[in-house]
Amino acid sequence: MFTHPLPITRYRFTARVQQPLALPDYAGSLLRGQFGAALRQVACMTRAPACPGCPLIQTCPYTRIFEAPPPPKGQHALQDFSQIPNPFVMEPPTPGARVLDADDDFAFNIVLIGHATEQLALVIYALQRALGRGLTRARVPVDLLQVDWVDAQGQSHPIWWMEQPTLQEHPTTILMPEFAHDAAVNTPDAPITLHIDTPLRLQHQGQPLGIGQLGPHALIAAIARRTTLLMEFHAGQTGWGDAAKHIVQLSSTLTDTQDLHWFDWTRYSSRQQQKMTLGGVLGRWTLHGSQATMAEIWPWLWLGQWLHVGKNATMGMGGYRLEHKPSA
Repeated sequence: MFTHPLPITRYRFTARVQQPLALPDYAGSLLRGQFGAALRQVACMTRAPACPGCPLIQTCPYTRIFEAPPPPKGQHALQDFSQIPNPFVMEPPTPGARVLDADDDFAFNIVLIGHATEQLALVIYALQRALGRGLTRARVPVDLLQVDWVDAQGQSHPIWWMEQPTLQEHPTTILMPEFAHDAAVNTPDAPITLHIDTPLRLQHQGQPLGIGQLGPHALIAAIARRTTLLMEFHAGQTGWGDAAKHIVQLSSTLTDTQDLHWFDWTRYSSRQQQKMTLGGVLGRWTLHGSQATMAEIWPWLWLGQWLHVGKNATMGMGGYRLEHKPSA
């Protein structure tokens, strides 16, 4: 499954503020919320007050991207789902409150998965409208200047400009790089380090796992489950389940070293009409295992860089970059 191109794409959106804009500690919630509201407005055909019960819920572009409906009860071979992950990830600017001056630029990314990659034009249009109507409660208008396709090596390629809003052709899949190692030698330790850039919040029975409670098994299990569900429900790819079970079992052989700290941030929930405090860990997390074991786990960790992991992954939480130094 990892040797074939996967329908996952990352896009970088560059925007310019027309007036001073105060970005919150973590802008992922802000951008996701504005995107969702604009997407529903441009995509909804029935104008129903809520999506459940709408006759078009299974085919509407909005619900297929932002409020993905779970399969009806009894129709999934393994279990009934109350919800499934949405096929996008909003990757905000680096965490930290700051004020942008008028005419300052800022950038954020969005990752599209599976059938959502076919809706890029709609996604750009919705984000352009969301930004134009203004961000934060101050409704500061923002111009979308450019959209770049970001390849698997992190290189940006412009595909859309405000002056010429016609999408350029570009790949809509990624191919996973091979795990760099010496196949002839199975070294006892081939560490892989996660540089966690946005708050990673893993939970057990609804409660967040704090520093000292986190371990490799919880991390790999969360990555494996999220990847499997996204590939099955949004890319139509079956067969990930058995591989996921194997990799979760394998994760019990790993050890780790951590240099992590907790980061709390507050957001306002329009649905619950109240402020909510969320948080997760930031920093470095290194996994240790034999070269053979890490070679099997590597593809899942690599994909996690695109899909994110943990609570509120769609607003960009649980984002990380991998560092792996091949054995000599």
